[in-house]
Amino acid sequence: MLQKIMNNKFFITASIPYVNARPHVGLALEFIQTNVIARYNKLIGNDVLTLSGTDENALKNVQASEKDGLPIQEFVDRNNVWFERLSELLNAKFDVWQRGSNQLTHYPASQKLWNLCQKDIYKKKYKGRYCVGCELYYEPEELNQDGECNEHPGIKLDEVEEDNYFFALSKYQDQIIKLIETNELEIVPNERKNEALTFIKSGLKDISISRSNERAKNWGVPVPNDPTQRAYVWLDALNIYQSGIGFGWDDEKYNKWWPADVHVIGKGIIRFHAIYWPAFLLSAGLKLPKKIMVHGYYTVNGQKMSKTLGNVYDPVPLLEKYGADPLRYYCLAKTPPFTDGDFSESKFIESYNSDLANGLGNLVARVAKLCEKESFEFTADAWRFEEEPFEKIRQNLDKFKFNDALGIIWGWISDLDKKIEEHKPWVLSPENLKLRLDDYVNQIRMIATALQPFLPETAEKILAQFAEPTIKSGEILFPRIK
Repeated sequence: MLQKIMNNKFFITASIPYVNARPHVGLALEFIQTNVIARYNKLIGNDVLTLSGTDENALKNVQASEKDGLPIQEFVDRNNVWFERLSELLNAKFDVWQRGSNQLTHYPASQKLWNLCQKDIYKKKYKGRYCVGCELYYEPEELNQDGECNEHPGIKLDEVEEDNYFFALSKYQDQIIKLIETNELEIVPNERKNEALTFIKSGLKDISISRSNERAKNWGVPVPNDPTQRAYVWLDALNIYQSGIGFGWDDEKYNKWWPADVHVIGKGIIRFHAIYWPAFLLSAGLKLPKKIMVHGYYTVNGQKMSKTLGNVYDPVPLLEKYGADPLRYYCLAKTPPFTDGDFSESKFIESYNSDLANGLGNLVARVAKLCEKESFEFTADAWRFEEEPFEKIRQNLDKFKFNDALGIIWGWISDLDKKIEEHKPWVLSPENLKLRLDDYVNQIRMIATALQPFLPETAEKILAQFAEPTIKSGEILFPRIK
């Protein structure tokens, strides 16, 4: 049995999305993964805090607001609502939602980080090619054959020349290599760890960490002691992980929760989290996050999501129609956690009907109907997630293998279905039927307990239905989609 550790803090974050456009299904995937890890840790007794928020000080937000004809603050206020609402619709609401435009807590926190890194900051004139999509200057050798960013092909890079503040990233090359190689800063999976190490060993160069007021349109965190500059988005945005838990404004809260136990991020921003962020923290003399979990991207109907193609998939209508758990199931069971997955409504409907409606939903209804028909009374024994039957599920969750964990649970569902077909309980004597139903009810309760991190609403409904001494049929959990 798992040794339960009460009140062992566990601080987990999702990445901080830009608010220049509506959220898409790839962000839903990340919010769901983060929520599953958080719910699992609560179930085994940890004191859990979750954090995300919105990166609002990026140039892409400024440009998008101009295109919309809205003042930048009004623009980010409006768009922020979309992202918070997505987390709520997914049943994955965060404990802390920190916004980059929060001048009461985030601005002073980012200025404090800047001041702590002051020994590694210098100013110089710089000329380079800037990708607004990545909010990053690129070296020529990092671009594709058309001179474009690999993350945003087809988008012309800006030629920028201005006075910037630079951070001495190169100074921390050897230290960061050691941290990653020894897993003091653990990167999961190994493929992404090796990717980060390859990039670092190719030679780190110092990076720009500010932009002029003129280019920033006077938007963002002012650089301390220089009213002509604004903090560069990555030093500013990454610090949301700290500013949201008290850095610079509540030492007691900050000291309780920092460092982060896990940062959950997409593969496109590993450089910033595995290299820039540790370097900033090392420079500032602050603790480093313990682990970075890196997931892949979603394609849609086999194609990369692209505004040009018009296939950026907004999950909100799907969530409003079917609720959170069907999408949570698809993202967790049908999507490999570390490589790219594909989303389509046809695949979603197929998994819904086969695994949820015909599988889990039909099994629960079938057992409940048998119990209701005979009016037997059952003892309300409850399972706990730290017990032995859930050990393999816990092991998979510790490794972020959500699909394998759900595969175990659906194996139990299939086994119980087969058992019912073999036993033919409808022809048994009342005495033998009661013994069989005791077993079925116990199995249903075990399945529902195991589902708590993954499909929380469904698990709660099943546990409530099967906790009563006299079990009755309930609402159809997953009506078939025709």
